This record gives sequence, structure tokens and C-alpha cells, in this order.
Amino acid sequence: MTRAISLHDVSKSYTRGTRVVDGLSLDIAPGEFLVLLGPSGCGKSTVLRMIAGLEEIDEGELLLDGERANDWQPAARDIAMVFQNFALYPSMTSRDNIGFPLRIEDRGADPGPRVTATARMLGVEDLLDRYPSQLSGGERQRIAMGRAIARHASAFLMDEPLSNLDAKLRNRLRAEIAQLTRELGVTTVYVTHDQAEAMSLGDRVAVLRGGVLQQVGTPREVYALPRNVFVAAFIGVPRINLLQGVVRAPLDGAMTIGLGKQALRLPEPLSLDHRLLRVQQGREVIVGLRSEVVRIADRDSARPGEALITGLVEHVEFQGHEILVHFNTGSRPAVVPELEAPRPAARPPRRRRREGPGMLDRLRGRAGAALRAGPVVVLEDLEDPEDPPGSPASDTAPSGVRLPGDLVVRTTPDVRLHHGMQVPLLVDLDRVFVFDQDGDRICPSPDRLPDLDA
Repeated sequence: MTRAISLHDVSKSYTRGTRVVDGLSLDIAPGEFLVLLGPSGCGKSTVLRMIAGLEEIDEGELLLDGERANDWQPAARDIAMVFQNFALYPSMTSRDNIGFPLRIEDRGADPGPRVTATARMLGVEDLLDRYPSQLSGGERQRIAMGRAIARHASAFLMDEPLSNLDAKLRNRLRAEIAQLTRELGVTTVYVTHDQAEAMSLGDRVAVLRGGVLQQVGTPREVYALPRNVFVAAFIGVPRINLLQGVVRAPLDGAMTIGLGKQALRLPEPLSLDHRLLRVQQGREVIVGLRSEVVRIADRDSARPGEALITGLVEHVEFQGHEILVHFNTGSRPAVVPELEAPRPAARPPRRRRREGPGMLDRLRGRAGAALRAGPVVVLEDLEDPEDPPGSPASDTAPSGVRLPGDLVVRTTPDVRLHHGMQVPLLVDLDRVFVFDQDGDRICPSPDRLPDLDA
């Protein structure tokens, strides 16, 4: 039997009133594989522990198959958990580790048949008489998974189970987890900060930032239609190109989005999404260009809906099956600081008239999660005062730092490029994202979602 899990406005706070999870609402269908994705410190593991009963829920409700379960003991929830650090008993063999929860559930039953069946499913039959110290990392993780699978629980909770393994082993175990959960048909909630795991495993992906749910959808939806800049930048390899832009919509001329020294000229007649951009006239926006949206080709090769810009080759990354080319286009990047530091820097302290926390301090602590869920983009003047205005360095680097270009383009390995080459680039305007200054997507319009199956 598998289980439906629902979280309704769930919040969790620790010291000083800071909310680690803030008003999270999420419905997980029976048999669904849901991935909680986000940077370190965003509240993913806390959500998992609240579902398991290892953390108390401060506000909101947890429903298991429609029944309120906030006060249920962990043993009563019929949920198995796989931890990041394996959590195997060092004095027990693999056989005893897998069979331990079975002996606790029914002290009179023989766990042997279920242990053997589980070991056969995981391909660890020859490891059953070994101790954890005699196992490799991948073998320990299989035994930890076996302990959860053997229980025949109604739901699995997995807290970054592959993060301590090397890349090759992670890829293999990732495929095994996908196959196992599909065969068992058990509701699974999987926590990770690795977007490759999230995109390859999940039926749906829920992206968290600062304890606040940013977006939930299929892997294809969150990649193709990110709700905001944070989701767009967190998902995708290489990271999406985010450039500062200005919308220019003269009454007697073509509509453009200025990108520093160059501009994207929007094709006429304007699409509905592009017509809606007129309200942003003269305002700064963030332009999102995934690496596959730009291709290296001259104007004569342009297709309908493509705009021409040029780029100066700064760096070439050979990946074997493809090449990532870093271009300097004279644009200025938009920064998403929380991808490097999930919690923003503290605000300057205000002068207090008396000792001890006052009412304003307490209110400010309670509002911590809301502050973390606010604007996610930094639009800064990146010019170095030592560089003359308009120079390439002034348009692409913050003070004292030289960045390897402002635009990354994916291309085939047969393309021959070298540093300093000036190259024509064609941008597919139908696949360009435009975000406002708070980081919310305004193009394509959130009210008019394109057909992902087209």
C-alpha cells in the first residue's frame, strides 16, 4: 500500500524566530516520486524530517492519506527513511542491518526471507555477512536502502542518499533508485541539491529557496517555464545566461531590448507576449538566454524570429560531445547571490534605545523567511572606475575581477573558434525569458503558458 502525503501551510522555526520552512503547501500523490530541490540551507531536509516525525511542525498540517498526522509518532506513520550518512549499525552485519527494523516490528517473526528477497533485488546477496567497515560507499548505501525497502513501508523519504559518493557511482545508483521505486510503486520524497538528480529522477520537482516554495512541476516544466530568476538559474547546465536589459518601445520604431552595447530587435508583427512588454518601457529587466537558444551563424542564415548580435570569443571549453563558448557581447550580467550563499547577508544593525530584544526585533525575526523570499536578482553597476566607459572590461567585470565573458553558447565540437575571434550570433526570440527587477517572469506571460508538447 502506498500513501498520499499533503502539507498545508507548514512552517518551522528554530532560534530567534527565523523560519526555516515558511508556509509550505504541497500535495504528493500515491506512488509519486517527488524531488525537493534547492541550495544548502533552504529547508529541504527539515521538510523531510517533519514528514517522518523527527521534527515537530510549528504551524500548519501534515496529512497522511487525508488524516491529520502532526502528532503521530514516527513508528505510526509507516514511513521508511534513507539518510545521507547511511546510518548503519557498525557492530551488525549487513544481514542484521537490513533485518533490524523487521525484528522491531514483529519480534516473533523470522526476517530472513524478506532480507534475502531484498538483497536479491539490490544485488547484495554476497555482502550480507560483511560489516559496514568492510563495505565501499556504494555498498553501504545499497544496504541502507535495503533496510528501508525490506519494511514494505507506505512511503520512502531519501535525504541526499548519494551525496557522499563519487560521480560515477552516483550515476549508476541514481538509475537503480529510479528503477526500484518504479517497480515498487511506493510514494517517494527525495531531497537533493543536485539538479541532475532532480531532473532525471522526479515525476515532479519542487524548488525551495529560503524555506519558501518557488515552483513545483514536471522537470520539463520547471526547465522550460521557470517562474522566476532563481528557478531559471538553479536549473540547467550550463547555468542560464542572465543579462541586464532595458525595454525600448518607441511609438514610431521597432521595439528592442537593449543589452549594453547591443540590442535584441523584436520581430514584427509583435507576438502577444512581446506586446505586453511595452508596459516595461524604459525599465530595467533581466533577460534569460539558455545556451541552446543562441547559435553561431551569420545574418543570412537567420530564421523567422531570430535576432542578430555579435560576440567576442573569450574562452572555449571542449566537452567532447559539445563545446561551450564564452562570449563577450558588451552586456552586463545580472547576479543571483543566493545560488552562492543561500542566506543573504544580514542587514546593518539599527541603533537600539534599550537592552534586550524589542518588539521591532521580534517582528523582524519573524519576517526573516519573507525577506529571503523577496527579490533574488542584483542589478549592479559593474563598471570598474579604472576602465574607460564603454571598454569591454567595464561592461563585463566588477571591480578588480575579469569575468570569462557574459554569454555562454553551446555548439557542436566541429566548430573551430579561438580567443579574440568576433562571431555572429543568432538569438531565438521565442525562447527568451524576460524577468522584472524582482526576478518574476513576465515573458512568456505567466498567464499564457506555451504548449510544452509543441
